[in-house]
Amino acid sequence: MDIEQSMNQLGQRARAASRAMARASSAAKNQALDAIAHALERDAARLKAANARDVARATENGMDAAFIDRLTLSDKALHRMIVGLQQVAALADPIGEISNLKFRPSGIQVGQMRVPLGVVGIIYESRPNVTIDAAALCLKSGNATILRGGSEAIESNTALALLIGEGLVAAGLPADAVQVVATTDRAAVGKLVTMTDYVDVIVPRGGKGLIELLMREARVPMIKHLDGICHVYIDDSADLNKAVTVSDNAKTHRYGTCNTMETLLVARGIAPRILPQLAMIYHGKHVELRVCAETRVLLQNAAAEHGAVFGSLVDATEADWSTEYLAPVLAIKIVDDLDAAIEHINHYGSAHTDAIVTENYDHAMRFLREVDSASVMVNASTRFADGFEFGLGAEIGISNDKLHARGPVGLEGLTSLKYIVLGHGEARQ
Repeated sequence: MDIEQSMNQLGQRARAASRAMARASSAAKNQALDAIAHALERDAARLKAANARDVARATENGMDAAFIDRLTLSDKALHRMIVGLQQVAALADPIGEISNLKFRPSGIQVGQMRVPLGVVGIIYESRPNVTIDAAALCLKSGNATILRGGSEAIESNTALALLIGEGLVAAGLPADAVQVVATTDRAAVGKLVTMTDYVDVIVPRGGKGLIELLMREARVPMIKHLDGICHVYIDDSADLNKAVTVSDNAKTHRYGTCNTMETLLVARGIAPRILPQLAMIYHGKHVELRVCAETRVLLQNAAAEHGAVFGSLVDATEADWSTEYLAPVLAIKIVDDLDAAIEHINHYGSAHTDAIVTENYDHAMRFLREVDSASVMVNASTRFADGFEFGLGAEIGISNDKLHARGPVGLEGLTSLKYIVLGHGEARQ
């Protein structure tokens, strides 16, 4: 069977399953989620063995450390997946919720009902945990989904798909509600993003190259983000201890994620007190610093005065301010004030996640209002921009689009509102 024929059959089955999922009860959906969580816990050893084969193959193929980190199903990652399933099961079911119901002068009542999108196609690269996160959210929101993971995680995703199907069937729901594309042929992706008869929305999770390719080829609407060029701005009224904690965690907690800080902005008034301390921390963690000229002079003077070691400093180029490194590399720039920081972020950022460290309430509120990003934070690490941390149970992705869904996409991001009218035999005059 060729790719086009097999993908069409996948789409037909997903469309049929989506109708069953749209009418599924909350109890049945929660039962399926609980059954999947139990299966993950029961078969943890088998899942890790399948994942180990994927990791070994990726290592042999020369994939870098950040890639291997995203691919690996550690005990911690498996635990998070199980907890995520349980959290999604505990969330209120949004489907069928009626809001804004109002009487009109004609006597009719007009309101809105929350409904599933239908069939969601999800394209992602090396994160097998996405298979569970996506399945959970699509299942609870009453959607069917077609999952196309990266070829590097094919054994992990295949093993996970079997457990998801087991959980669906145990709850009396169609196994076709969650389907994993079995082929690693890239032609399947090209077909999936053009299947307007069967797929209602595409959610891509991957690198900039993948997203740009899909934007060129897709005919199905997408919920997407291109880059995670995230900033932390240390205001001149920041608490130094908070600034150190936030700036360290935002960069070094994990390097290969879209909510990792890539540029640190520091107000000139506080730079001499905070930058040498941070530079020592980053040096100890082998983070390369790409610095503006003023930062270089400040750190070199501090090193000469105190005998500190900050490692090698690289002069930042214009390109560094708009680069998502996904690596132990950090751009640092001293700015005049809050206005300059906001201007820099809105010019160079990717509208993903940005944070301010400040004790000035007015500055915090201005930052929240004026920074045009999907998640904006005060005195907290950018690493919190995550569906799990936001209490969504899991996320299907983080969108820096402005239409329909923005930020971590949870249950509501996978639904839509339709108007409903309740009448009593009224006729329009």
